Amino acid sequence: MTARERIDSGADRGYHVRMSDLRVKTIDETEIDTVLAEDIDFDGEMTFENNLLVKGSFKGGIRSAGDLFISKGAVVEATVEAATVSVKGRIIGDIHARSRLELFAASRIDGNITTPNLIMQSGSVFNGTCSMTPTEDDGEATGEIS
Repeated sequence: MTARERIDSGADRGYHVRMSDLRVKTIDETEIDTVLAEDIDFDGEMTFENNLLVKGSFKGGIRSAGDLFISKGAVVEATVEAATVSVKGRIIGDIHARSRLELFAASRIDGNITTPNLIMQSGSVFNGTCSMTPTEDDGEATGEIS
């Protein structure tokens, strides 16, 4: 086995993981507390505790203790802060995901990101800088809005 094959296979670490084995969770819209539908064009600041799904257009700022989901076709022009940010659409602005940032294949990010855990599927586009910071409390996200 060549050195490259050993690195790709994970043999040096005692486990085997292929990128195709990594999966990001899919969401069930009925389990989301708040949904901004496709025909919604929201402009302003939003602060909330539970999960939010954006399917339309949002401009301003989003701060949440919960998770934020951006649907395919949705456009968010905002500074975003949430526990987990899962993107299938487009975000123009900085993102602070306290637990995890998931970028699906159709996603596009134009802004800086800060997160301890980043997953990018092939085909996603990211233009900006990335800072991988550890979570608070030894790997546990607090869920508190700062």
